[in-house]
Amino acid sequence: MLVSIIVPAYRQERTIKKDIKNIYDSMLQTRWDFELIVVVDGKVDKTLKEAKKVKGENIKIFGYDKNFGKGYAIKYGMARSSGDIVAFIDAGMDIDPNGVSMLLEHMEWYEADIVVGSKKHPAARCNYPLIRRAYSWWYYLLIKILFGLKVKDTQTGLKVFKRKVLVKVLPRLLVKEFAFDIEILAVARHLGFTRIYEAPTKVEWKYSATSFRHFLFNDPHIRKIFWDTLAVFYRLKIQRYYDNGSKRRWVYDKDLEMRINTGEMGDG
Repeated sequence: MLVSIIVPAYRQERTIKKDIKNIYDSMLQTRWDFELIVVVDGKVDKTLKEAKKVKGENIKIFGYDKNFGKGYAIKYGMARSSGDIVAFIDAGMDIDPNGVSMLLEHMEWYEADIVVGSKKHPAARCNYPLIRRAYSWWYYLLIKILFGLKVKDTQTGLKVFKRKVLVKVLPRLLVKEFAFDIEILAVARHLGFTRIYEAPTKVEWKYSATSFRHFLFNDPHIRKIFWDTLAVFYRLKIQRYYDNGSKRRWVYDKDLEMRINTGEMGDG
């Protein structure tokens, strides 16, 4: 069984080589056959150049000129994957890469459709501030109310999917930035992929009190996540955009459509 691991990267020129090697080395210690797909989200610095310096038979490096967002980068990588199981993990090494194998074991044990890395799992080992925990809890309640998702942590950048889930879900998705996680989970559940479980992660969040205060109250990313989340709810519950009957209205990437239709993202 092949596992595809997608690594979205943006402005990581100083750490991307180490990031790739850490993920690669951690997977070599597991029982899983894997491919590592790095997607550099925009040629805004030397991240792509540095990433290409890391060589490996099962390492693939992709990049494109314009920055579109983390969600777009993940979807771009997924469309180029070959694995029976497809994972993604954020670059930057806030998240311990050994967590990928932890999620894979949970997927096999629970016969899951999706496994989500969670900072709120009882066995998780995380270092992040109290105010961040409060924000995360508020967002969990919002997600539970809007979508019925009981996943307590939807935003940690570590998730694993069965290929059949992605084949059904990816063509319907619109979000290109940080609310991508919510959209893919909500749509998957809506389409009947209800075996969604959480697994523990180890997270060492790098922040400063000043930067975090700015992030929480003033950063446009927070506002964008909130509005994108409400937009997903509107499309899902009111507009019914994600339903099979709305296929003519789906606005999806032509390259992704081609790859699915030609079997490059087959049912595995």
